[in-house]
Amino acid sequence: MADVTRVVVIGGGPGGYEAAMVAAQQGADVVLVERDGVGGAAVLTDCVPSKTLVATARSANLAALSGTLGVRVNGEPIDPDSTGVDLAYVIERIMALATAQSSDIRQRLIADGVKVVHGEGRIKERGLVAVAGVGEFDYDVLLLATGARPRDLPDAPADGDRILNWQQIWGLAELPEHLIVVGSGVTGAEFAGAFTALGSDVTLISSRDRVLPTQDPDAADVVEGVFTRSGMTVVSGARARAAVVTRGPDGTSQGVEVTLADGSVVRGSHVLIAVGALPNTEGLGLAEIGVTTDTGGYIGVDRVSRTNVMGVYAAGDVTGVLALASVAAMQGRIAMWHALGDAVAPLKLQEVSSAVFTDPEIATVGVPAHQVESGELEGRVHTQYLSSNARAKMQGTEDGFVKIVVGPDGVVRGGVVVAPRASDLIHPIALAVRQHLTVDDLAQTFTVYPSMSGSTAEAARRLHIV
Repeated sequence: MADVTRVVVIGGGPGGYEAAMVAAQQGADVVLVERDGVGGAAVLTDCVPSKTLVATARSANLAALSGTLGVRVNGEPIDPDSTGVDLAYVIERIMALATAQSSDIRQRLIADGVKVVHGEGRIKERGLVAVAGVGEFDYDVLLLATGARPRDLPDAPADGDRILNWQQIWGLAELPEHLIVVGSGVTGAEFAGAFTALGSDVTLISSRDRVLPTQDPDAADVVEGVFTRSGMTVVSGARARAAVVTRGPDGTSQGVEVTLADGSVVRGSHVLIAVGALPNTEGLGLAEIGVTTDTGGYIGVDRVSRTNVMGVYAAGDVTGVLALASVAAMQGRIAMWHALGDAVAPLKLQEVSSAVFTDPEIATVGVPAHQVESGELEGRVHTQYLSSNARAKMQGTEDGFVKIVVGPDGVVRGGVVVAPRASDLIHPIALAVRQHLTVDDLAQTFTVYPSMSGSTAEAARRLHIV
C-alpha cells in the first residue's frame, strides 16, 4: 500500500468527479470532498437544471408552432397565446432530475472505489487537507475543482425573492409576470429566451450593442431577431446600475425597479442578474502552500492543469480557462493522467466545441469566422442558410445557418451552426477540426436526406478548391 498514490479532490463538479474516476481507474487511493453535493453546481443548480428548463421552453415553442404545421385540437388550430406551463411542476421535475443525476454520479464514484466525503475541504498544509467535522486526509496529488458562483451587482444584491441570480431562479413558485434579465451573455440570453417561451414578458438589458457579444456576430443577430419577434424587449447599450424591490402599503414585495446608468428605470415583477461569476477560492487555504491566483482570484494552470505548486492541479471554472462543463471534465482527466504517469495530450482550446442553448441554438468550434473575414487570418468562409434545407422547411424552421471556416489549404479550421439542436450538429465539424480534415472529406461523407446535416455537407461542397 505504500506505493499507492493518494489523491484528494476538493470539489465534486465535472472537473472533480471526472478526475476522481480517472484516478481510481489508475489505481490511486482517491478521496473526493464536496460541500454541496456530487455533481456540483453544474448538476444541481446550473447546466442540468437550466438546460432542462430550456428543453421545456423548446417544447412550448413547438406547441405554439404546431398550429402552423396543421396540428389541430378538437378541430381547431392551437392558439399560440393559449399555451403555457405549470412552473411549479416544471421546477419540481427539474430539481428531481438534478438530484437523480447527482445520485447516479455518486454511486458511480463509490463503485469505482472513490471515498466521497461531504464537507468543506481546506488545505491545512502541504500534503494535508482538512474537512471540518470529518477529519484530515493526506495527499500526494491534490486537485482543486471548487467552481465559481454568480456575481452580484453591488447595488442589486440577490435576495432570492425578487432579485435573483441563476442559482436562485429555482425557488420561483410561479411564472414571473415580467422578468427583467440583466446581462446578455450566454446565461442571460438562455434564461431570457426560455422564460419568453414559457409565457413571461421579458426585458433583456444588454450593455453591448447586441446580445451574445462573445458569439459569432451573424449568429447573435439571428438569435436577437428571434427574441424580438417572440415579443421580448431588448434594451441594447444599457448598463444596469441598481435594483430595488418595490413594496405595497402592507410591506409585501410587489415587484422590482432596475435603474440604468442613464437614469431611466425599468419596472418588472422580478429581475435576474446574470453578469458573470466569481471563483470559489476564498477560505481554500491556497496561501498555506503558495498556490497563486490572478487578479480576478482564478487559479492559474498550464495546459495539463498544473498550478505553480508541484503535485497540485486545478480544473474547471475556478481556473477561468473556459467556463464549460466539458472543459472542466477534460481538465480534470488530463490532470490525473499527467499526475499518475499515463499518456496525455495537453488541452487544446481550439478543438473545444461549445453551445448556447437558446432557440435556435448556437454552436461553435475552432477559428472564429471574423478572423478570416477581416483578413486577420488567411482562409475562406461559406455560410449555408437553412432556408434552403428541405428538413428545415418540413419542421417549420425559418432561422439559422451552417458556416464553415477553412484555411488556404482547404483544411477545416472552424465552424458555426445556428439551428435547433445545433449542439448536436456541430460534432462533425468539430471532428473535422480535430482530425485536420479537408472540406472535401466533409463534403464527400454521406448525409441522410432529408436532414439538417445536409447543409453542413453543402457548405463544405461550396468551399471545394477547383
